[in-house]
Amino acid sequence: MQKVPVIKNQEYELGIDNLGMNGEGIGRIEGFTMFVPGALPGEKIRIKAVKVGKSYGYGKLLEVIKPSDQRVNPRCEHAGRCGGCQLQHMSYSLQLEFKKQLVKDAMERIGGLENILIHDTIGMKSPWAYRNKMQFPVGSIKGKLAIGFYAPRSHNIIDMDSCIIQHSINDKIIRVVRKFMKEFNIKPYDEIVHKGIVRHIVSRVGLASGEVMTIIVTNGEALPHGDRLVKRLRKQIPGIVSIVQNINPDKTNVILGNRNIVLWGKDHIVEYIGDLKFKISPLSFFQVNPVQTAVLYYKAVEYANLTGSEDIIDAYCGIGTISLFMARKAKKVYGIEVVPQAIEDAKFNVLENNLYNAEFIEGQAEDVLPKLVDEGLKVDVAVVDPPRKGCDPRLLDALVHAQPKRIVYVSCNPATLARDLKYLSDRGYNVQEVQPVDMFPQTAHVECVVLMCASSEAGKC
Repeated sequence: MQKVPVIKNQEYELGIDNLGMNGEGIGRIEGFTMFVPGALPGEKIRIKAVKVGKSYGYGKLLEVIKPSDQRVNPRCEHAGRCGGCQLQHMSYSLQLEFKKQLVKDAMERIGGLENILIHDTIGMKSPWAYRNKMQFPVGSIKGKLAIGFYAPRSHNIIDMDSCIIQHSINDKIIRVVRKFMKEFNIKPYDEIVHKGIVRHIVSRVGLASGEVMTIIVTNGEALPHGDRLVKRLRKQIPGIVSIVQNINPDKTNVILGNRNIVLWGKDHIVEYIGDLKFKISPLSFFQVNPVQTAVLYYKAVEYANLTGSEDIIDAYCGIGTISLFMARKAKKVYGIEVVPQAIEDAKFNVLENNLYNAEFIEGQAEDVLPKLVDEGLKVDVAVVDPPRKGCDPRLLDALVHAQPKRIVYVSCNPATLARDLKYLSDRGYNVQEVQPVDMFPQTAHVECVVLMCASSEAGKC
């Protein structure tokens, strides 16, 4: 057995050749692979080996001896310590190249799909302050209140007052809640002993509408002096229209519980994507970057290639965002979603936008879709926008059974996307093209929209 040439806690110099899937630099010491967060290709660096396995290890960046010309100074003082951003040290042009390569690597290594047309990543003019939703964990550090983000690969909170990829109104919300909790001695949640009151602070901001929702996630129904907090938020937060207490008594990493209490105002906010209006409730999924969401959805509509005569299935439809974009150019759209509140919002959104050719059905898409097909629905185009875990295999089988001419797949995870595309490719569908969209600047995440066509439709798709 070959001896590993790296010893834990020892320091080494090495060159960086490539980037890993999380944006970390990849280099080698006597052929032994090392992953180094914060390092860039072309750099010579000094590291401390912090984890050493049989075939690879991880290093902590100590010094950049020779920097890359793509290295930039992070704007945030917490960059490198906070797990929210991984790429602030990287020029934005390199971020976009990295994300295209991330998709390409997943297609080839996981999907076995080579020579696929993958377009350049569509970026933002200003890749900052783009998030319309924040989720700040609340805890303590050495007995003192901490509100911020988790450090990478941990639940250790990095205490902070500001985040430069979030809408600036979120910073004000954090300051109000922090002062309130200190003044009235409101205990933060301790996930080890499952005690304390406030678990998370969540906000949603309508960038186009200006409406703001604040959600206080609590470990049970108790929120002492909640009326005082409501008064302060109403007075100090411009645009606030909804203040909600979410009850999450479970010992879990899931942020939101299933029960909401409206402390003041509406139970939702309104937001626009393009000229479409959407109701967003506390538990409903809505993309965090409205500017790039419009880019993504217009591309999805383009790939659907609609003439006005098509029946469309939109699986994992959420509150009906993609469904309504499609409905403007289709004969009929059937949206399927398992979350009841999302379906309720979707039905509201149909009325608000006067798009009555969209119908929303509550249930598991893998159960509902086969039933619709068995009842005689001929699906012309299928749209899927699943969570990070990708599509349920039963849904993929249902898609194959439904035999749509085109499948438009929207994904936030290149790995599960590539897995599902391989599954469909082995069952009569061809990948035509892939468009990465930078929905999450400064992070290692990337969104994609993919066009697949039935093999029987070759040349006509």
